Amino acid sequence: MKLTVQNKLSGLILFMMMLFCSNVSAQDFTATGTVVDSEKEPLIGASVSVVGGKVGAITDIDGNFTIQCKQGDMLEISYVGYNNRKVQAGKGLNIVMEQDAKTLDEVTVVGVGYGKMRKSDLTGAIASVNSKDMKQGVITSTEQLLQGKVAGLSIVQSSGAVESGASIRLRGGTSLSASNGPLVVVDGIPGVDINSVQPSEIVSMDILKDASAAAIYGSRGANGVIIITTNRQGSDTEVNTIQYNGYVAIASAAKTLDLLSANQWRSYVRSTGNMNALDYGADTDWQKELMRTAISHSHNINFSSSKKSHGYRASFTYNNNEGVIKRNNMNRVAGSLSAYQTGMNGRLRLDEGINANFDSWHPIDNRIFERMTNLQPTFPVFNQNGSYAQLNGTNTENPVELNNNRIEDRKRHRFLGYLKAELSIVEGLTATMNTSYESNSVKSGLYKPTYARMEGQSEHGWGQRLYDDYTNKQLELYLTYDKKFADIHHLNLMGGYSYLDNTYEGFGSTRSGFDSDAFGYNNLAAGTDYRQGDVYSYKGESKLISFFGRINYSLMDRYMVTATLRRDGSSRFGNNHKWGVFPSVSLAWRISEEPFMASTHEWLDNLKLRAGFGVTGNQNGIGEYKSLAILSPSGAAYFDGTTGTWKNAYTQIQNPNPDLKWESTAQWNLGVDFSVFNKLNGTLELYYKKTSDLLWTYPVPQPPYLVGTMLANVGDLVNKGFELSLGYKAVRAKNWTLDANMSLAYNHQEITKLSNDQYQAVGLQAGSLHNVRGMSNTYSQVIKEGYPAGAFWGPHCTGISSDGKYMLDKDDNGKVKDGYLGSAMPKWNLGLSLNATWRDFDASVAAYGMFGQKVLNVSRMVMYDPTRFPSQNTLDDFMKSGITDNPTYSDYFIENGDFFRLQAITLGYSVPLNTVKKLGLSRLRFYVTGENLFCITGYKGIDPEVSVPDNVLSSPGIDFFNSYPRPRTFSLGVNIGF
Repeated sequence: MKLTVQNKLSGLILFMMMLFCSNVSAQDFTATGTVVDSEKEPLIGASVSVVGGKVGAITDIDGNFTIQCKQGDMLEISYVGYNNRKVQAGKGLNIVMEQDAKTLDEVTVVGVGYGKMRKSDLTGAIASVNSKDMKQGVITSTEQLLQGKVAGLSIVQSSGAVESGASIRLRGGTSLSASNGPLVVVDGIPGVDINSVQPSEIVSMDILKDASAAAIYGSRGANGVIIITTNRQGSDTEVNTIQYNGYVAIASAAKTLDLLSANQWRSYVRSTGNMNALDYGADTDWQKELMRTAISHSHNINFSSSKKSHGYRASFTYNNNEGVIKRNNMNRVAGSLSAYQTGMNGRLRLDEGINANFDSWHPIDNRIFERMTNLQPTFPVFNQNGSYAQLNGTNTENPVELNNNRIEDRKRHRFLGYLKAELSIVEGLTATMNTSYESNSVKSGLYKPTYARMEGQSEHGWGQRLYDDYTNKQLELYLTYDKKFADIHHLNLMGGYSYLDNTYEGFGSTRSGFDSDAFGYNNLAAGTDYRQGDVYSYKGESKLISFFGRINYSLMDRYMVTATLRRDGSSRFGNNHKWGVFPSVSLAWRISEEPFMASTHEWLDNLKLRAGFGVTGNQNGIGEYKSLAILSPSGAAYFDGTTGTWKNAYTQIQNPNPDLKWESTAQWNLGVDFSVFNKLNGTLELYYKKTSDLLWTYPVPQPPYLVGTMLANVGDLVNKGFELSLGYKAVRAKNWTLDANMSLAYNHQEITKLSNDQYQAVGLQAGSLHNVRGMSNTYSQVIKEGYPAGAFWGPHCTGISSDGKYMLDKDDNGKVKDGYLGSAMPKWNLGLSLNATWRDFDASVAAYGMFGQKVLNVSRMVMYDPTRFPSQNTLDDFMKSGITDNPTYSDYFIENGDFFRLQAITLGYSVPLNTVKKLGLSRLRFYVTGENLFCITGYKGIDPEVSVPDNVLSSPGIDFFNSYPRPRTFSLGVNIGF
């Protein structure tokens, strides 16, 4: 009995101990996990709380959290712009948050110029590209981040050379003679060179597309505005990071010309019975001799520390890029340092920083592309004694020698320093000062050695040194007042002043006749041949003073109105038009927030209607002194008898034009934003844009004018079209996601006016073919009322006759007649992208296309010359064509330029966080990228995506024979977080 009682007592004690331990264990359970978005990016500062409790935690920089709770408790995770999630407490949780389309617009802020606005409050046409849209794969330029992602924004790479940039054009462009590139604003600083911004530093880019949005930038806003925000912002939680991003890439030419090989050349010689053809006995592929498999690598490391009161960020980048043409390479060393501090109990914030880029590159002489098509394939690169083989004659230089012996070095130094101060004066009223200094200098050295030959003659040594420097000093002061009244009225007022001072200067010197190549271009004084004009220098300056303001009012977050006004005064403008005024107004109605739409809230996330009108300007076409009379020395003009010497005189070389002013663009825009089922979102824009007072150089009578031409504002240009952007969250499953995005744009362009009573446009020709052999007085395009820019004009070819002659259209008198042959301006632009994740893998695909444009294939036209063969090389399809006629400009060589390009595919793998943490890291991702993988096109040249010289509209769509081929690139990269 005693044993039984003892057993029962022991069992009771054991049960109580187990119950106590279980209770203690339940109270002391530690839940851990990571909070990420749908793309597996960590969400910093997400709130984690116990449902029904008071315990909470915040995720760190890696999205990790730790929280004390009871086992079996439910945790609720919340993050601004995302749907709340509830999960059961556990260890190593991986919590994926979904964006809430309805609330995301309420919290997403967009740069609008001199401030930011909630996306839900926008009334103008503004497109945004954030860091998630641009995170995948290898990004070698800032322009590449935007390619195919913004409807209506056309980006064309100027060439495949490593130092080349891109032409950016929005909604068809606005100017025939000036650059159509948009204004770039970086962290509030207007006019920054987009190539000076490191892609790894960019957080977001906002594109102001219509005039109602861009009018706040006045005479510089006609071509749109790109507002870039970099990593400067602070954080309410302490964040310290070290990140490394690097890649190595190999590249080769995506396509080359189908020239005859030596065996093909010999076969055609035999078939034509040409017994006089010289066979030099070699088998030379001149394209292969000049091209290579290029190897490039890039490294970026950045450090940042961020708190609510202060922080800094430092970044260092090194790029070494090789071009697919031998000896073409570029190195870049770039660094940036930024910091911020807050004071006066958070009322004052200071941002300061410096950015510096140091570029050095070796460009190539584009004449090598023509030379490598001229020399026939049996001609050797080297003689038997090892010297370069040479032919005497025009355009027959050995391209390998030309590429190897020509020494050209260029260096570019960019520097940007800035200081921004924001002071909260009283509640809702903030004063901002933004000042910056930018310097951009380029040094060039070129030397052709004494043994180099050109046009069959020795150049006896030729050297050149050039130096160009550009500085930009800016000061902007503005006040912002933001206030809510009675919970339904929201008013935002902004007004300010801007001062801009641009200075440019430079000099150059050229000498020839060197006895020795020992010093190259570093001792030009050793050259004995000096000619007038071989030494020059210049300097110029312009100023822009502006006053601007904006009113934004919202009623019940449903009805919005925005009005802006800017007044610009420029030293570039003529005396009669020193000041320009640029107004805009836009309205928006959030229909989805109306009470009568309550029944749609289960599926309709957002529906907003927008309408706007604005006026912007373009002063890019007005040089610093274009409105003034300019004098120039005219040489020895008269003999001074008192001194016994000839005296120089000055003569007028430019007429003054006091009426010279900016090109003015008025634009109407109607837009609809929508989002349904928290899956599909989109924007539709309709626009009509009319540019007046187009600049062009017109003939004027002499007298009364001393010079026979004058730059004047006369013409009108119309662009109209639509843009559609769609985003679709196709899959949101436990282990994988899939997003698809599309941008589609259509633009119709027409020149509606070129003349007035004072200035008459007579035969305005463009698209010069002067450098094409046999076509010294030929133009391929016209600038003509009723037609778009880039209008090809000439004879229509109906076919090839039986005897190999071009059959050209003729009038009733038997004269060849000219007519419209199509436009080089694309009518349609398409962009597509896919982004997917599966467990720890990610993939992205980017593609774009242009349609409706024509391209003049000059390479084909030049090589379809029967006199080339057999002394020069030619195309295989020409030998099969049976053409016997001399080269003639006609639409026989104007081809359909439609194309669709697979721009990039990236596959990535992120090492799981539990493994990464064991390595002492916060992130480790590997990826491979393929770029320019294929291009679907019917174009017979190397590439239908033809560069636009200086981004002007007067001569697009001409594929000359000196085009640098675009590379196809494969890269392996890594992203590491410490």
